[in-house]
Amino acid sequence: MDVITNRSSRLFIILGGFFVANALVAEFIGVKIFALENTLGIEPFNFNLFGQKGALQFSAGVLLWPVVFIMTDIINEYYGKRGVQLLSFLAIGLISYAFIMIFASINLVPAEWWLEQNATRGVPNMQNAFSVILGQGMLIIIGSLTAFTIGQLTDVLIFHRIKKWTGEKNIWLRATGSTVVSQFFDSMVVLCIAFKWGPELVGNVEPWTWNQLFAVATIQYSYKFLMALCLTPILYVAHRGIDYYLGHETSEAMKKRATSW
Repeated sequence: MDVITNRSSRLFIILGGFFVANALVAEFIGVKIFALENTLGIEPFNFNLFGQKGALQFSAGVLLWPVVFIMTDIINEYYGKRGVQLLSFLAIGLISYAFIMIFASINLVPAEWWLEQNATRGVPNMQNAFSVILGQGMLIIIGSLTAFTIGQLTDVLIFHRIKKWTGEKNIWLRATGSTVVSQFFDSMVVLCIAFKWGPELVGNVEPWTWNQLFAVATIQYSYKFLMALCLTPILYVAHRGIDYYLGHETSEAMKKRATSW
C-alpha cells in the first residue's frame, strides 16, 4: 500500500502534522500574557474569585490549545486511541527536542553587530530578550508537558467511554465531554507544578497560594470550556469533509476499527 497516495494514510499525516504544529507553537507563544478586555476594547471585567481580584489575563497559548484538543477528538474518531497516543508522544518528544535546541542556542555568544543592530530597533539587549522570550522556566516546561500528557490520555479515555455508551450518535457529546474533563486536568496540573508544588520543592521562587491558583485555574478553565462549546460546530463540518474525502465505506470502517483499538 502506497502511504502517500492512500487517502487514510495521507489524512493521518495531514492531521498529525497540524496537531503537532499547533502543540509546538502553543508552547512557545505561551510565554506572552495578554489582557483580554484590552484586546477586545472593552472595560475590565475585574473578577473576584477566591479573594483574588483582577482583569482577565491569559497566556497566548490559549489561542491554540482548544484547537489541539479538537484535533485530538477528530483523530480519535478515525484512528482511535493508538493514533492519538502516537501523535501525543511525538508532540512531547518534538517539543522537548525544541527546548533543548533553544537552550543550546541561548548559550551561544551573540555577535556584537547583532546586538548593536537590534539596539537601534528599540531592543537594548537582544540576548536578554531572546533568552526571556524563548527560554521558558524549567518548571513551566515540565508542568506544561506533564499537563499535556495527562490531558491527552484523559481525553482519549473519556472520548471512548462516551462513544461506547452512545454509539456513533452525539458527536458533540463525546467531543465536548472529553475536552471539558481533560481540560480541567490540563489547567490544574500545569499551574500546580509550575507555580505551587515546583516552587515549594525548588525553594528559590515564591509559590502561589491556593487561592491564587484556584482563581487563575477557574478563569482559564472557563475560557477553555467556552471555546470547546464554540468549536463544536467545526467538528461536524470536519466530519462531513473527512467522510466525503475518504468515502462512506472507508470512513465507517475506520470509525469502527478506531473504537476497537
